[in-house]
Amino acid sequence: MPGTRFPLEVQPRIPAELNRLSEVANDLVYSWDRSIRSLYHRLDRELWDGCGHNPKVFLRRVAQDRLDDAASDRSYMEDYRRVMAAYDAYREHRVHPELAEILDPSEDLIAYFCLEFGFHESFPIYSGGLGILAGDHCKAAGDLGLPFVAVGLLYQAGYFTQTIDGQGHQQVSYTRSHPHDLPVVPTLTESGQHLTLEIEFPGRTLRAQVWTAQAGHIKLYLLDTNIPGNTAQDRLITNQLYGGDREMRLQQELVLGVGGVRALRKLGVRPTVWHINEGHAAFQLLERCAYRMNEGMDYDSAMELVAAGTVFTTHTPVPAGHDIFDHHLMVKYLQPMASALGMDFDKLYALGLNSGDGFNMTSLALRCTRFHNGVSRVHGRVAAEMEQSIWPQIPHQENPIRHVTNGVHLQTFLAREWISLFDLRLDDWRNELLNEDYWQRLEDIPDYHYWSIHKALKQQLLQRVQDTLVAQQQRNGTSDAVVRRMTRHLVDDDNDVLVMGFARRFATYKRAGMLFSDPQRLARILGNAERPAIIVFAGKAHPSDHPGQQLIKLIHDYSVHPDFIGKIFLLEGYDMALARSMVTGVDVWLNTPEYPLEASGTSGQKAGLNGAVNLSVLDGWWDEGYTGDNGWGITPRDEHFGHEQRQQEEGNDLLNIIEHEVIPTYYQRDGSGYSHQWVTLSKASMKSTIPRFNAQRMVRDYVRDFYAPARDQRRKLEANGASLARELAAWKQRVRESWAGVRMELQVQPSAHLFHDDRLMLRVHGHLNGLAAGDVKLECLLGREVAGDEFKVEQIAELSAMGEENGATLFGIDLEAKLAGLQYYKLRMYPYNEAQSHRFEMGAMIWI
Repeated sequence: MPGTRFPLEVQPRIPAELNRLSEVANDLVYSWDRSIRSLYHRLDRELWDGCGHNPKVFLRRVAQDRLDDAASDRSYMEDYRRVMAAYDAYREHRVHPELAEILDPSEDLIAYFCLEFGFHESFPIYSGGLGILAGDHCKAAGDLGLPFVAVGLLYQAGYFTQTIDGQGHQQVSYTRSHPHDLPVVPTLTESGQHLTLEIEFPGRTLRAQVWTAQAGHIKLYLLDTNIPGNTAQDRLITNQLYGGDREMRLQQELVLGVGGVRALRKLGVRPTVWHINEGHAAFQLLERCAYRMNEGMDYDSAMELVAAGTVFTTHTPVPAGHDIFDHHLMVKYLQPMASALGMDFDKLYALGLNSGDGFNMTSLALRCTRFHNGVSRVHGRVAAEMEQSIWPQIPHQENPIRHVTNGVHLQTFLAREWISLFDLRLDDWRNELLNEDYWQRLEDIPDYHYWSIHKALKQQLLQRVQDTLVAQQQRNGTSDAVVRRMTRHLVDDDNDVLVMGFARRFATYKRAGMLFSDPQRLARILGNAERPAIIVFAGKAHPSDHPGQQLIKLIHDYSVHPDFIGKIFLLEGYDMALARSMVTGVDVWLNTPEYPLEASGTSGQKAGLNGAVNLSVLDGWWDEGYTGDNGWGITPRDEHFGHEQRQQEEGNDLLNIIEHEVIPTYYQRDGSGYSHQWVTLSKASMKSTIPRFNAQRMVRDYVRDFYAPARDQRRKLEANGASLARELAAWKQRVRESWAGVRMELQVQPSAHLFHDDRLMLRVHGHLNGLAAGDVKLECLLGREVAGDEFKVEQIAELSAMGEENGATLFGIDLEAKLAGLQYYKLRMYPYNEAQSHRFEMGAMIWI
């Protein structure tokens, strides 16, 4: 039809009785409180879905009569008042008693920086796991009442929206969001002006404005460069998450790191601990250091102070997940920062050097922080080995990288039906999320009741799969006959089909295609009419990740193959809403990463807390979560297997488990209509996941093991005019100047044979090259040889300084060996100062 379409939005007037609907629409509590969201979708479910579950947009478009009817509906108003009372009670909640003994809200504040935050599908400033983890971290921090603020960027287009065409090709589109559509308000200065700040860019000054999102107890500050006065190109810096070229990524990270610090400073927010979630925000370290130098400190002392109060979390072993910038870009953008830090550019550039070319943001973060962690036990070990060049002389097993295993926000991902059941049968369960023993009470729930809830959730998922698939196929021109074949297992409420789910980012290391390592066998397994099984796939591939997009096409091609049609489903448009449906509705959650590249894998945790049974490679969180009775684990083959052989072996394991364990267990019916053995598995999954892998446990671990130590270390170095920070910096400089000339040797080689009551007499000459005996520690490590050449330490003893001898410092110990039989000992020396955050933070060590 010819002519221009002009938009016109007719908005209702919110009845006074319902005026708080607007209030909670601007509080991200709605992202995890289903009772709040229900107040909107009960008014108009179709409109709610059409608005992308966005309460602000919904309230602008809902019909006036729907609101008026609700205001006079006794049932709705009773629920409205109950929900608002619960919301008010939540907002009044104070810090968790256990954490109140560690953090003082009147003095402490954690500032959490991340490039993306995944709170809800209506707030599209996230792409996947990193962002959703950041959102869960914020939610749990609020639940626990922590003094906490978060800092990120406000994207206009966010991450892309995905469709899949009839040939299996991912199609990318972007939907722009205006701040008035999002749960944000302008951040105001004391004079009532919208807060803006400036950042020095090459040949120009960039301006950014700040928005505030309320999320229960915490605030999220988001920076936005789309403002008048910036160039057209600069206004696009905060347009798209993970879009543009490397220069735009560098610009985004400068806005986040440098601009984020300046925003907090302008607001008078003074964090006592800074948490950098992935390397994107690491430029904040340089900005904070420059600020300290403006107060009169030298660079080395200022950096000691900054590093002591900062926690850095690295999230992936995959090289593509670590930002690396070319030298010419760094010169272009960081030369002014080098001048502000009083150093030549090469010294600043060296902070980001690693084994490869370019400036590595992870290396910058590790060198300029003192508290570092991976996100699972396996990942902590892998990250320590990957980053050992930061501490070159330290065995990677002992370097400062530790781990906090990720957890997920239970209230966000636990199905409403389970919440209702817990409210009915489990007293005060919300306060028992960290109590493993408490969750044994799930055994008190009758199996038939438990299974009826799971079956209802599965039917909801299958209905969603059908609706999504029909719309997807009709748009792509698929015939009605083919669509009926595709959906034949989805439409019969009485058809109890085993549902397996695989949903995550389509990256090659996640091996979405491993299920098809033997297509004929898989077709036979899924094609058993007596024991039907289906697999639902969903996920996005980055627009630049062509191998990942090929995986999507591979799954699509199998889904329309005659052997798999109606058995394999590929859903488009993966977002948090679809993820919630899948993790609450599947029977089995599949995960097949290439070990050890799965840093955590939190989707399996979301499924597990809903009673889905995990079948996964023993990597990431599942290496810790698998107990032997709560799911199935695929043991990864070691490096002696070639890539193809490893893929084939693990693929065989996967199909063997599905064919010989999963399906028989699921269909082991005793005339009751369901498998009691399966319910036992499902309950074990829920019992083991809820208390151990929820986000409150994760945040508690950060508070106890990272935030509190970082706060204490910063306070110690900052006291008395930062005298200890200055002393530590000067000491490190002396060590760096001397260490290359430090050496040691045994005075006399002790006998290799002792009787059980003899002592090992060790005397070592230390040539300290100007250092004092108190500047070093000399240790003897005793242990056994295991697994070939590996040395397992069983005992560590420190040698004491015994004076000077022949121009060297004599160290000695008369050591009682606690082990019997054949053993070995080693001798090492490293610089030591009790003011350090970690004894090996200098990365220096020598051995005899």
